[in-house]
Amino acid sequence: MTERMILKVDRTGIDQPLLWTAILLALAGLVMVSSASLQIAETRLGDPFYYAIRHGIYLALGLGVGTFVYYAVPLALLERLRFVMLPVALVVLVMVFIPGLGRTVNGSTRWIALPGLTIQASEIVKLCFVLYLAGYVAQRKAALETEWKAFLLPLGLLGVLMLLLLLEPDFGAVVVLGITAMGMLFLSGVPTLRFLLIGLIAVALGGLVAFAEPYRVARLMTFTDPWADQFGSGYQLTQSLIAFGRGHWLGVGLGNSVQKLFYLPEAHTDFVYAVMSEELGLLGNVALISGFILLGWRVFRVGHRLEERGLLYHAYVVYGCAFVFCSQAFINLGVNMGLLPTKGLTLPFISYGGSSLLISAAMVGLILRAGAEADHLKARGRAAR
Repeated sequence: MTERMILKVDRTGIDQPLLWTAILLALAGLVMVSSASLQIAETRLGDPFYYAIRHGIYLALGLGVGTFVYYAVPLALLERLRFVMLPVALVVLVMVFIPGLGRTVNGSTRWIALPGLTIQASEIVKLCFVLYLAGYVAQRKAALETEWKAFLLPLGLLGVLMLLLLLEPDFGAVVVLGITAMGMLFLSGVPTLRFLLIGLIAVALGGLVAFAEPYRVARLMTFTDPWADQFGSGYQLTQSLIAFGRGHWLGVGLGNSVQKLFYLPEAHTDFVYAVMSEELGLLGNVALISGFILLGWRVFRVGHRLEERGLLYHAYVVYGCAFVFCSQAFINLGVNMGLLPTKGLTLPFISYGGSSLLISAAMVGLILRAGAEADHLKARGRAAR
């Protein structure tokens, strides 16, 4: 399988439902970020379209990144570079702690400030770890089914990344990365009993981490009854629930949200889904959730097809991207609806955030590329016969 052969992919191999679902979600995100940020941008920056324009630029860049990945980044090359991915992830995480590079917002140092650009470290780490773990699974799949050592090694490396993320702190990224890693390893064929044992240990450690910081304990307590302290620790959740309540069936109309007028913090980022529910109601709510369900189903379908054809690295890259999308969407939606404790985490394709949008676009490009390469190999096999 030569790199030149793999590069011969074209738009006929694109999974059209997957591509259009991602595009429609991204366009919905542009509309909702524009609506949710108008007042806050005008008040803070004097330009009501500041965030909308920047998000539009990121969306255009994301389209370029996804297109470049699809046409110019063969997965065979990424597989050869899999061992580079972990050092890259570590360097990125260490950079946030370097004075002058790391940027602190609301008590968390999660961003790398470069001239004219701010990068969220955890977004790069998610992609790098998926690319590394996919290569590990493809190479050690048989050992993962029989050996403890093969199972524990990637978890140990994952633990190092999680520790650095917790120092930022970014507990949400830790949860997403953990779900992604455990999901990929489970699909690799790790025995169920062994998987459950490690899973229970991970949940116990997660509980210890959650109760190690007072602010996390406060969030957990608030989650059970946000109205007990609705102007304190329960403020974000109660304002989000009010937004959902005001939306009713069809919403108050696009642009007519009241909660985005400084009642709901982070209205254009972590809680843009609440604003969408207020403005578009249950109908918009169901449409968005359906979009994410369709996206997840199509991505897992691509991964399953690749695994059946024996393209293990391709398959597990796709599975990893699917777990990142699905876990992050599930957590964000759950937090907005009060089904999960409050945690700052962007909604893929929807929330304002350049790093999230660019990495999501790169992942879509990788998924489409993997599927197109499989179709190309299949067509080439037919031609050879």
